[in-house]
Amino acid sequence: MEIKTIGVIGAGQMGSGIAQVAAMSGLDVIMNDINSEVADRGLRTITKILSRSVEKGKIDEEEKVTILRRITTGANLEGMESADFIVEAATEKESIKFQLYRDLDQVCAPKVILATNTSSIPIGRIASETQRPKKVIGMHFMNPVPVMKLVEVIRGVATSEETFKTTWDLAITFGKTPAEANDYPGFIANRILMPMINEAVYCLYHGVGTRENIDTVMRLGMNHPMGPLTLADLIGLDTCLAVLETLYNGFCDSKYRPCPLLRKYVEAGWLGRKTGRGFYEYT
Repeated sequence: MEIKTIGVIGAGQMGSGIAQVAAMSGLDVIMNDINSEVADRGLRTITKILSRSVEKGKIDEEEKVTILRRITTGANLEGMESADFIVEAATEKESIKFQLYRDLDQVCAPKVILATNTSSIPIGRIASETQRPKKVIGMHFMNPVPVMKLVEVIRGVATSEETFKTTWDLAITFGKTPAEANDYPGFIANRILMPMINEAVYCLYHGVGTRENIDTVMRLGMNHPMGPLTLADLIGLDTCLAVLETLYNGFCDSKYRPCPLLRKYVEAGWLGRKTGRGFYEYT
């Protein structure tokens, strides 16, 4: 299956990153969000990142302009009619994703693959909202997308081999290294990562250490590039909570129970870097 145009649903941190790597790979991109202002903001984010690449000599100005010309933005799902492959990177809420897949199933041609960047929601559950379960698959990028090399590729129980191979090859086209994961809540990455982050939050909650000392121990003792609380702020505390709730509900295992402090911060609107306050303050 030849793919020339990628549709990206969501223009936030993940969606704009996916749109950027797709455009840098030579593909045309349609980036859609709930309103045009959000979509345009995503395009401005991509422009800033590419401008920094020009300053660092990684690309030239002409290449930057060419990449940006490949990206169009919009707020109407009907614009996805011309896409050959869709990557959905909407908010990590089942109700939002399910409605999107019902709508995309109507808008997109039957041959179009619908890939979800979900962090934890089972692929089979999403696929069941469509009339094309064979063409629904997980394509979980890591944050920040332009930098991180990994893409988890997750088959649902009904995902066809053709859909899997097309998605795997597309990840390689994007310059990524794909890894296959089976369809369980959290897949591989977040089933391992989120309990670690959650335990770090529990350490803070129980007064085992300060935020700085918890992060220092994991950076210097475990050789992690950043501490778990800093990483949680980067991911978004609302996303961390949503993934943990999916794990907890999916396995009914208390080891995935979200720390009350994490929930308290999310309820207060302290979501991390994107709101200026999480476990740390950002100005």
